[in-house]
Amino acid sequence: MPKLRPLFPFVAALAAVFAAFMPLTAAQAQENDTLAKIKASGSITFGYRESSFGFSYLDGNLKPVGYSIEICNRIVEAAKAELKMPAIEIKYQAVTSANRIPLVQNGTVDIECGSTTNLVERQKLVAFSPDIFRYNVRMLVKADSGIRSIADLQGKTVATTSGTTSFRLLREADRGRNLEVNSLAGKDHSDSFLLVESGRAQAFVLDDILLAGQIANARNPKDFIITGESLRTENQSLMFRKDDPAFKALVDRVVSGMMKSGEMEKLYAKWFMSPIPPKGININYPLNAETKDAFANPSSKGI
Repeated sequence: MPKLRPLFPFVAALAAVFAAFMPLTAAQAQENDTLAKIKASGSITFGYRESSFGFSYLDGNLKPVGYSIEICNRIVEAAKAELKMPAIEIKYQAVTSANRIPLVQNGTVDIECGSTTNLVERQKLVAFSPDIFRYNVRMLVKADSGIRSIADLQGKTVATTSGTTSFRLLREADRGRNLEVNSLAGKDHSDSFLLVESGRAQAFVLDDILLAGQIANARNPKDFIITGESLRTENQSLMFRKDDPAFKALVDRVVSGMMKSGEMEKLYAKWFMSPIPPKGININYPLNAETKDAFANPSSKGI
């Protein structure tokens, strides 16, 4: 009868294999646990936009300010209470439309406090807060351009910001009309606006509230108008890593609470209906019906 080999070496080898993978799994879990990361580091990193006026931009001292930044500040206050930490350092990382999602995914940014649309397709990559704003995608043109509708863009050059969905929405709205337009991408919203201001492009397609911010900050605001059909009603949300239920619950609780208490509407009035830094300009964009609905019925389902 052949001798039976002892099982110990095999069991030991198997245990070693499992042990090798366990730290990796724990590390991956830690990466997605934003509250644990905050607790360990004593800090949180905000992603901010440099020229999303009203929402997230730089003031006269090059400090990130705006509606989205203030909401994120409220989230930090809630995190302090939950983690029983007297202070959490806020660090800032500039993001663009092109790099914002990768920087959230790889942990460089913990929460993006900017002007990002909550799309169902993006939810495969990141998570979102309840909508903090809803708006229509339209176009900015020079007031004397004669452009008033999508059809008027025939043969024209249209500016969009790199990494946004604007040109795709324009193409979808054009189905069957064979509109011939050229696309020119700016690196950020101010860059895209300059393409129209300088005459290199005849229209700039973007969220109407962000277009209103660009006009308010222009040297001659009366030279520009927002016009044309709405390409789509979209929603803006704060963005953070997915598969992090604890942080998602905290964000949802803070944002929904601000909406139900009336604090969000007051914050809206501060940034979109009052003079704001650095020039004391009023964007003057009244609370629309879509955003009122977002405040009354908080949702992060996306579009």
